[in-house]
Amino acid sequence: MARLGRIDAIDLARAVALIAMAVYHFTWDLEFFGYVEPGLSQQGGWKIFARAIASSFLVLVGISLVLAHGERIRWAGFGRRLAQIVAAAAAITIATRFAIPERFIFFGILHQIALASVIGLAFLRLPAWLTLAVAVFVIAAPHVVSATIFGHPALWWVGLAPVSPLSNDYVPVFPWTGAMLAGIAGGRLMRDHGLFSRLAQVKAGAWATPLRFIGRHSLAFYLLHQPLLIGALWLYALVLPATPQTPEAGFMRGCQRQCETSGAGIDCALYCACVLDAIDEAGRLDDVFSGVSDDALKDELSVIAGQCSRVTGE
Repeated sequence: MARLGRIDAIDLARAVALIAMAVYHFTWDLEFFGYVEPGLSQQGGWKIFARAIASSFLVLVGISLVLAHGERIRWAGFGRRLAQIVAAAAAITIATRFAIPERFIFFGILHQIALASVIGLAFLRLPAWLTLAVAVFVIAAPHVVSATIFGHPALWWVGLAPVSPLSNDYVPVFPWTGAMLAGIAGGRLMRDHGLFSRLAQVKAGAWATPLRFIGRHSLAFYLLHQPLLIGALWLYALVLPATPQTPEAGFMRGCQRQCETSGAGIDCALYCACVLDAIDEAGRLDDVFSGVSDDALKDELSVIAGQCSRVTGE
């Protein structure tokens, strides 16, 4: 297959994913500065939105691997790009280790892209059906397999620990590498059926110039967008700071929103007040508010939730 050059559709898809990511991160930033209730970006539709964005990035990584190296691996270009991603991932780990040590990013989307890109090379020559089968296995594995050995910090990147570690961006091998493998399988099918060649002939108009630019400089956009958003919000907060919110109020708002979307058929206000009182009586408020997560606390919260559901559902 002859080199097709840049395909506008791929660049535009990458740009849309990056802009969606910036929207999600801006919501997280609003939460961080106290302009929206705590936990908003980790619940409901926002949580689904975040996972869809990460999946789209990794699918595009797989498709791009097929486009760039499907016929033969161009080691110089691959090594150069990999080095840039690894350096960027390391920079994010170092920066977040100092800024947010309790939730620093030790294996986020860039770490995943770097490792998945290396893993993907082994699948570029395999049949699409086999790659897709492996993708399904990788995606399903965390739902059926877990072991305490993977709970060691040195193995958190695998993604098979019984309890997920705290991190502001956690994208482990299982299940997320499966999205990249699905992208490779899709890319192989697209190439074999001539879809890449047809897409290469479709050129977007001048309206797409900003999107093309973003899609072709995705790593720079990724690294720069958060400092710019956080800087802008910090300046805004100097003029119009958010109204301070107590942890209890934040818990109640987040709990009620989650309760109302669950369709449990209970009085959510009473249920959440019951849960908050029970957590307080158990002496676990500080652990819950600080984001501590362990099996013992999860078991306690599960018992409390069950008790309050029965009380408020009567």
